[in-house]
Amino acid sequence: MAADLVFYTNPMSRGRIIRWMLEEVGCDYDTELLDYASTMKGDPYLAINPMGKVPAIVHKGRVITECAAICAYLGDAFPAAGLAPALDDRADYYRWLFFAAGPVEQAVTNKAAGFEPPAERGRMFGYGNFDLTVDVLERAVKANPYIAGDRFTAADVYVGSQVAWGLQFGTLPTRDAFVAYAEKLTSRDAAKRAAAKDDALMPAPEPTAA
Repeated sequence: MAADLVFYTNPMSRGRIIRWMLEEVGCDYDTELLDYASTMKGDPYLAINPMGKVPAIVHKGRVITECAAICAYLGDAFPAAGLAPALDDRADYYRWLFFAAGPVEQAVTNKAAGFEPPAERGRMFGYGNFDLTVDVLERAVKANPYIAGDRFTAADVYVGSQVAWGLQFGTLPTRDAFVAYAEKLTSRDAAKRAAAKDDALMPAPEPTAA
């Protein structure tokens, strides 16, 4: 019997964030593995996400795309997992979830692509400049045990993924607060399960020439 939730992904993508979130939620889900060159750009998937990118989920017929949105949605859709704060306690939850999805994502990807806005045009960009964004992110992860307070939430899945990847690929500076935060989150059982599942789907390395 098919699950109510279908997860569209590729193990070499931001889909790893949502795999982790799904493992934290603990729900049943089916995985549809897509290839960048073919199925991700084919008509069946474009009908789900016209951007032709992963991840996406379809839950009870509803399509949700964009990692931060999917994390927030799953936190609400599966309240028994306790990954979304009470409605009157979501200020930091929303603030830092979407800070990571907006300013952090923009600052990191622009810098990785070799682009930094000149100082006189910083107001045109949502993040101002890379150094400011990184400093604010560092203060946020140091302020409390978790990004939204004293307990782990869906926001930590997204923010934690950004920090862990930034350290892994060198797109964020190696600061003690980032290292401690990433290590605390990636040591979670659900994070380990998710990584193992995605790693098992990675393509086999090309044989080296003799």
